[in-house]
Amino acid sequence: MISSERELQALVERALAADCVGLDTEFFWERTYYPRLGLIQIALSDQQCYLVDPIAIGDLSALGTLLSDSGVVKILHDAPQDLMILSRATGAQPQNIFDTQLAAGFSGLPSTISLGDLISILLEINLPKTQTRTDWLKRPLDPKQVDYARDDVRYLRALRVLLLTRIVAPEVRDWLGEEMERSSKHEYFSGVDDDQRYTKFKGGGSLDRRSLAVLEQLAAWREQEARLRDRPRGHIITDKALLVLAKEKPSTDSEIHTCNVLADRKIKQYGKQIADCISTGLAREERDLPQIKRPIRLNATEKKLHERFITSLHAKCERFGIDHHLVCTSAQSKQLVKALASGRTEIPGKLRRGWRRTFLEEFTSTHRRPQ
Repeated sequence: MISSERELQALVERALAADCVGLDTEFFWERTYYPRLGLIQIALSDQQCYLVDPIAIGDLSALGTLLSDSGVVKILHDAPQDLMILSRATGAQPQNIFDTQLAAGFSGLPSTISLGDLISILLEINLPKTQTRTDWLKRPLDPKQVDYARDDVRYLRALRVLLLTRIVAPEVRDWLGEEMERSSKHEYFSGVDDDQRYTKFKGGGSLDRRSLAVLEQLAAWREQEARLRDRPRGHIITDKALLVLAKEKPSTDSEIHTCNVLADRKIKQYGKQIADCISTGLAREERDLPQIKRPIRLNATEKKLHERFITSLHAKCERFGIDHHLVCTSAQSKQLVKALASGRTEIPGKLRRGWRRTFLEEFTSTHRRPQ
């Protein structure tokens, strides 16, 4: 256990001399906006595993030096959340990340595979899952917690080697490298922007454009309030309540009370901010209102083209040994087919860039209808 800045600095100096290190975090996330970092695991090898205690160490900037060093590969599994937590804790921008979950998707395995399943398949080791809901802020850690934390990083170096040996085709290695480069970009792990938070609401599709504009304002305000108070979003105001407010658009405390979704103390605390958000949403110009995202519907011709696309996609992914979910989502495949069927030259979203564009080029060039 590393429990002082001096010990952490010494560990980081050793890690900086290595070619790659395993990295993981354990955290507690129930009563705060930000996850509470409880433990950081670093593996220099399967026998050299260290647990860094962020509760005892006030300054983690030494760890930021490792995180941002481009010469050392940092190996994580399902990296975005860990990178978000570590970047915030250290103030560093991650560099040279290798995500074993992502790499699995380029090596003939599911791109959403769990670490336990990956270790079981590649190393034939079955790890216990007894500490997934443990309190990582409690001290001292018990032996089961220590074993669990160590096992989360001790095999990462071996997994990286085995995954890379499974990827034979040079173009697939290039595609994987391109995806790994994205891991070092802030947007990869920073989450949804405040002004886009409303798009994550279940039930938002039932609102008209004006109500969506109000919801956009309310959701962004709540995000900022939750961040300021370091409380979960739902502890400020629930999603259900914001949806009702966006639909009803009350302008006074008494009208908010009539909506019957907020306690009096919440109305007293947040009534003015809610009314201001609603007023701002109502004042938006018609041309600036959010678009309603409706399910993508295909006509008969488009459905046949979509079937051919899916068949072609799966066959090519199987040939190269990559998970087809890495290429595109169901919605993106439908958007692509609609573009091809209409003769549009603009390929939608991320499919127009990088390795995905190259991967789909044979199909898109063959099936695009002349304008």
